[in-house]
Amino acid sequence: MTYDNTLKYLVEQYPEDFIRYLLASEATDIQILKTELNQEPIRADSVTFLQTANQILHLEFQTLPASTPPLPLRMLDYWVRLYRQYNCDIEQIVIFLKPTSSEAVFVDQFTARNTSHRYRVIRIWEQDPEPLLLSPGLLPLATLARTDSPQRLLQQVAVQVSMIEEEATKQSISVCTQLLAGLVFEPELIRQFLRREDMRESAIYQEILEEGLQEGRQRGIEQGLEQGLEQGLEQGLEQGRQSELRLVMRLLTRRLGSINSQLQSRLQELSLAQLENLGEVLLDFASEADLMNWLNTIES
Repeated sequence: MTYDNTLKYLVEQYPEDFIRYLLASEATDIQILKTELNQEPIRADSVTFLQTANQILHLEFQTLPASTPPLPLRMLDYWVRLYRQYNCDIEQIVIFLKPTSSEAVFVDQFTARNTSHRYRVIRIWEQDPEPLLLSPGLLPLATLARTDSPQRLLQQVAVQVSMIEEEATKQSISVCTQLLAGLVFEPELIRQFLRREDMRESAIYQEILEEGLQEGRQRGIEQGLEQGLEQGLEQGLEQGRQSELRLVMRLLTRRLGSINSQLQSRLQELSLAQLENLGEVLLDFASEADLMNWLNTIES
């Protein structure tokens, strides 16, 4: 969820950068379309509408190739719904973020009897980083690009981030860069080149985190309410708590590495409010000992 929200933020804040990189064209009159499509809503990671070119650019970011339903079928489904609603040219691009040898990242079409649908596939780890280094909105993706020296590439990105003049923009891009770099770099290396303080201070990090937590809570509550009254609400709140737990566990794993089973069991017992508090303070943790001390504090 964190990666989805990070990429959604980048595309919505810097659509010109993505359009210039992916379509090799300039566009200034750009409308960001809602990502929920009608008729049993499905959600695309980012849909960008180029009004001047009468074209939709649909970006689908994938950390892993696994998908339910299969990604090719999803892309066909997205295309049909978008075309029915907007009746214009649609350019679909799937961007795989994390290196893998899975055959699924080489599939670029849906094929069935009498039906074939193609879309573009970009494996970001195969891409030249130089074009990505030229635009603020693409700098976080540059950390995932092709390189013979990952550490040097990360340093290049950090230098470009430091050169952004507007402080709020610099801070937001730094946060997004650290989040996406976590897909391929160890936290210690990221901290060597990028300011950890940006994460705590950045409004966009809090926004990304809160959006993920809120979505988890809302889905759980809605599902619970559908099941009926008090029992449904209780189940819904528990589902929301579980969603927050999964997000906090992912953040802790990226921050500290694998968490031992004893600590995992203690985390499972935390309330919704405690998980929210943990999500705010975990960026200050440097080791499992810090997590254990925090747990001891709230349990005392």
